[in-house]
Amino acid sequence: MVWTMTAVPDILLSDGNRIPQVGLGVLRIDDDQTAGVVRSALELGYRHIDTAAGYRNEGGVGRGLKAFGCQDGSERANLWLTTKLRDSEQGYDSALRAFDRQLALLGTDYVDMYMIHWPTPFDWRADQVWRAFHRLRDEGVVKTLGVCNFLPEHLERLHRETGEYPVVDQIELHPSWQQRTVTAFCKEHGIAVEAYSPLARGADLTAGGGRLEQIAQAHRVTPAQVVLRWHIENGTIIIPKSVHRERQAENLDLFGFTLTAEEHAAIDAMDSPVRAGHDPMTYAYA
Repeated sequence: MVWTMTAVPDILLSDGNRIPQVGLGVLRIDDDQTAGVVRSALELGYRHIDTAAGYRNEGGVGRGLKAFGCQDGSERANLWLTTKLRDSEQGYDSALRAFDRQLALLGTDYVDMYMIHWPTPFDWRADQVWRAFHRLRDEGVVKTLGVCNFLPEHLERLHRETGEYPVVDQIELHPSWQQRTVTAFCKEHGIAVEAYSPLARGADLTAGGGRLEQIAQAHRVTPAQVVLRWHIENGTIIIPKSVHRERQAENLDLFGFTLTAEEHAAIDAMDSPVRAGHDPMTYAYA
């Protein structure tokens, strides 16, 4: 087996670790299909895989890593692996138990990033989880501590109670839902922004009244590549999802063109008050 490395840049995180800017998301992929999807991505050059307990496919991710030969050893060192704590397992002891189960499913000795999946403000336990996360980091089985879907008030509360901001905040982010208040807060406090649903589950590909298609034609790429390139130029970490090998390759092929200032501004102007996913003030991933 040969590890094929695509020229994907790394983002330097505040804790000194480096995360590949493009990864593969595996939300809503059945566990029995996930192994093949992950192996395909790794063969194409992906070195960043993002899963979660709530996706119910960590076992499939683990089988995909095993099939490619990167669950351990030198190949594992070339891979960034993220998973997330299920919201119903938030708490100190419960988080530690959950992590042991998740690590066994993934079949590896450590994960690069462990994340609180949702802030659950109606049943806040992030301070307890963070103590457990610190223990896991001290034991060397987690490298980077992150959160998902945290708004500034959640980030401030976590900092007030623990004295620490997360290293990464993974949020829904795409041209029609840019979350500028959240991204500005993260930038101010040294928190890297990671975008899930970077294409709004495909909805943004027809946004902008045909402008995306015009930009794509000018660069001989697809509208999806234009949107993902916009994220790249914003310094955002992205985890586009696809089960199709050709689309996986397309989502990784973002570094042969650059948007003009006018094109970038046109995509900035697509912002709207409509999200594609869930509201973090009310949602939990059980």
